[in-house]
Amino acid sequence: MALIAMAVFDTEENNRTDYTRRTLEDMVNTDGIFDHRVIIVDNGSCDATKELLRFHDWLEVITLPENIGTAKAINKAWELREQGQHCIKMDNDVTINYNGWVSELELAIQLDPSIGIVGLKRKDCWENPSHENPHYRSTLALLGGVNNRWLPIEKVQHVMGTCQMFNSALLDKIGYLYQPRLYGFDDSLAAIRCQVAGFYSCFLPHIEIDHIDTGETPYQTWKEKHSGEDMRTYNELKNAYLSGSKSIYSEANY
Repeated sequence: MALIAMAVFDTEENNRTDYTRRTLEDMVNTDGIFDHRVIIVDNGSCDATKELLRFHDWLEVITLPENIGTAKAINKAWELREQGQHCIKMDNDVTINYNGWVSELELAIQLDPSIGIVGLKRKDCWENPSHENPHYRSTLALLGGVNNRWLPIEKVQHVMGTCQMFNSALLDKIGYLYQPRLYGFDDSLAAIRCQVAGFYSCFLPHIEIDHIDTGETPYQTWKEKHSGEDMRTYNELKNAYLSGSKSIYSEANY
């Protein structure tokens, strides 16, 4: 059983309640979803989203009075994980066109325990085997060995955090997510910490997902500006992790 965590910050201004509704409706129709623990961390959302979350009584909801950011919100859910339990970080603006996707993520780690982070790939990701930039150049591979089942993976340096599973063994080494401010870089920094911890990251390329946020809202503009202001801090953290001058372990409430 995996622990699936989703941070939700819907306001009347950013108009994201419908994205959350569509994401949850898609999850309800996913085979085996009720075999897993799904925790929503509400970062002070509007009344419409609070009512939506009450309607989905199969969810566990942690309600916060204000927005504490993506990483800290996800950490509040991950603090509840059991020993040996893999954890999923999932955004509230995605639909997944594949039944049993949680089991596929679990299977990847079962087939190769050196996978630290395994994710589902958005169509706008740049990673591919022939990319001219080595940072985005990926490697395709097949995992096998359980009931003669083969699973394709795409090894990458960074798994975008739309939907990603963290190996419990990796979490034992790195603790929790970390980001400089309210938004941005938590997945990029996690990929670096994953590498330093001796694991690798990959996508399951055969599972198609749809990022349903059109990116045409003032909220998207705010996110891009907010994360862009932290680029220098990100590079400093990256170099500190790689050099060993900063521990890759992070507490939940850093």
